[in-house]
Amino acid sequence: VQLQASGGGLVQTGGSLRLSCAASGFTLDYYAIGWFRQAPGKEREGVSCISSSDGSTYYAESVKGRFTISRDNAKNTVYLQMNSLKPEDTAVYYCAAALYGSTCDLDGMDYWGKGTLVTVSS
Repeated sequence: VQLQASGGGLVQTGGSLRLSCAASGFTLDYYAIGWFRQAPGKEREGVSCISSSDGSTYYAESVKGRFTISRDNAKNTVYLQMNSLKPEDTAVYYCAAALYGSTCDLDGMDYWGKGTLVTVSS
């Protein structure tokens, strides 16, 4: 059972990146998938979540209107499209899965992937 986050990199302010969260060993259909991030010296925080049931989505206020979460069950992958990136978006981004979840609570996720680093230069 593994989650693999990828797609991070270095981008200038205003640029875009698309993160991918691919699952192996289990199907994502029944899981809420959350994206979290942790900046240097800061606590891990929730960024976005997509539920397992009706596909409803959640965004942190800081990313609302700029980030879009989506899932492709056929590819067993969840994406985070990040547009209009800002230096304060710089962090290690993690994806996590919660079985039958409708929300993505930091302490309630069942599986975590290794992070992918996003660096936004000013």
